[in-house]
Amino acid sequence: MRLNFQPDGRVLVHTGKVELGQGILTALGQIAADALGLAPVMVTVLAADTALSPDEGVTSGSLSVQDAGRALREACALHRPEGAAQTPPVAAIGQSWPRLDLPAKLRGLGGFIHDLRLPGMLQGRVLHPPRQDAELDMASDGVANRAVVAAAAAMPGVLALHQDGRLFGLLAGRSADADRAADRLAQGLRWLPLAPMESDHAALQGLTRRAASTRVVAEQPASQHATVQRRLRLQVERPAIAHASLAPSCALACWSAPDTPDEPVRLTVWCHSQGIFHLRCDLALAFGLLPEQVRVRHVAGAGCYGHNGADDVAFDAAWLARQAPGRPVRVLWTRQDEFRLPPFGPPMVVDVEVDLGAAGELLHWRQQVYSAGHSSRPGRSATPALLGSWQTATPFAPPEPIDMPLASGGGAERNALPGYALPAWQLLCHRVAAAPLRSSALRSLGAFCNVWAIEAMVDEIALATGVDPLAWRQRHLAHDPRALAVLALVAEQGGWAGRAAFKAANPDGGLGLGLARYKGTGAWCAVLAQVLAGAQLQVQRLTIAVDIGQVVNPDGASAQIEGGAIQATSWALKEAVRFDGQRISSDSWAEYPILRFSEVPELQVLLLPSDQPSLGAGEAALGPTMAAIANALAHALGLRVNQLPYTPENLAAAIHAAPGI
Repeated sequence: MRLNFQPDGRVLVHTGKVELGQGILTALGQIAADALGLAPVMVTVLAADTALSPDEGVTSGSLSVQDAGRALREACALHRPEGAAQTPPVAAIGQSWPRLDLPAKLRGLGGFIHDLRLPGMLQGRVLHPPRQDAELDMASDGVANRAVVAAAAAMPGVLALHQDGRLFGLLAGRSADADRAADRLAQGLRWLPLAPMESDHAALQGLTRRAASTRVVAEQPASQHATVQRRLRLQVERPAIAHASLAPSCALACWSAPDTPDEPVRLTVWCHSQGIFHLRCDLALAFGLLPEQVRVRHVAGAGCYGHNGADDVAFDAAWLARQAPGRPVRVLWTRQDEFRLPPFGPPMVVDVEVDLGAAGELLHWRQQVYSAGHSSRPGRSATPALLGSWQTATPFAPPEPIDMPLASGGGAERNALPGYALPAWQLLCHRVAAAPLRSSALRSLGAFCNVWAIEAMVDEIALATGVDPLAWRQRHLAHDPRALAVLALVAEQGGWAGRAAFKAANPDGGLGLGLARYKGTGAWCAVLAQVLAGAQLQVQRLTIAVDIGQVVNPDGASAQIEGGAIQATSWALKEAVRFDGQRISSDSWAEYPILRFSEVPELQVLLLPSDQPSLGAGEAALGPTMAAIANALAHALGLRVNQLPYTPENLAAAIHAAPGI
């Protein structure tokens, strides 16, 4: 953190964490005011900027308050002004300060990157190949394509058209002119026939057969003297999921003009990247610059839950802006671009098998995870992780997606180790190399699928042994009082004791529990879901209890938990990337539906009071929410549905495939 003390007593806080709609600038301002003993109006937290801010990595993993907040508190304590109050004049920590970023956004006053206007700005559009392996049709020396390019360049309002390998860029003075020319180009260009892609269903079904490597993540061998009386197994499947940001990715870029050797910054980019320093590194690689010659300034985007298209569109803007030195160029993706071009949360299969003894005791837990890597973010490879840089005439090689070490939160194996007391376990992670889609980080990474699988198996064990699912969890959590606390609170407030009565009154209804400590090191979260499985699944109510340590901003923390739970509900009921033939077919809101406002369940968030260190809130609810919905659905139907999304078609298929139906 950097603190800048002003002559009038105000303090400017330069943070490397970025505002993604999670309210982090507000929360950090509260922490700074509390630590400095100042009134809130005396502290201003500035947007992240590589020229002014410290490098605090990527804003991800629910670590901003947990890590950056702790660093800020320590920095403020070291530089606390003499004579500052022992306590702030206005209570800072634990109070629901109004969000600093919302007024401008709610009033349409320019709170997003899409609203940013700079003097002399040009409108740019970049056309990418329809697929990463697509090649231009050069039959008859590409005469047809040359004609299309010439026609697009001659359209009214077009100032320039630039081609570099398989990339095409347009510059215009007005957005409408740029859009019309880009559409003409997209409709007219001819590409060589593409190799057929597997259907999305076939790709998911074949995931377990395409493992390129296997590693043992963790293991505690079972006792050789234990006698196995019963073995239970289940397998859950999640399709690829899109970020589905509400607004398409956007960025602005400007190259210095004239280009003088002594100029410290040659390229400035405004974008909504989660990792501005990582992006700076890859932009420097892509354009042959030193990192210090690139400045990246963060401006909020409309929707970001991981590695979406923000970094890719930043490259597009910088690549195209080189054609107009000294003038800012704004590049906006289309809705189809937003659904086709960014990385996806990879499809996953998680297989769980347990051995039970004569008295129903758990003897051995085995879990296998099948997935592509969950991170292909910029700044972590020898070549740029930027889509357009792989498509120029002298392309870079795309880096392979990786998983971070489990000690750093993991990727596919995140939350794959149950938090329950187990006598023996084995966790295997199978890396799938031939995934048909570009994969990278999406909110909660592998935790969503792993927590679902674990909690589904817990309910299956309870059912098989005649134990109440709540009681089974409590019996195996004696070592974790904070997990027990969130579990007890959610059961009490959610009406778990009336589960049988609820089922009797609602034959198509169900109640289910989900529990996890995020990454095994973060917040504790328990969810109780109430569902109704009629013509389609309705998630009626979610009761959520969370322990995030000391709460900085209760309203902000609750909003983060609510947002994660709503997104998990949308993934559970609606979302799946579809691809067939030669392209991704789910490239519109009609083909990739998300949860509507009318379908949002009633939400109750319960924050446990605590004086323990603060923990992140943003991703803690996703896995437990999915698990609770799955377990409630099993309670409603009397059978388990293990393939997402829970559409009427998938539910009907599961019912018809069940034994005895």
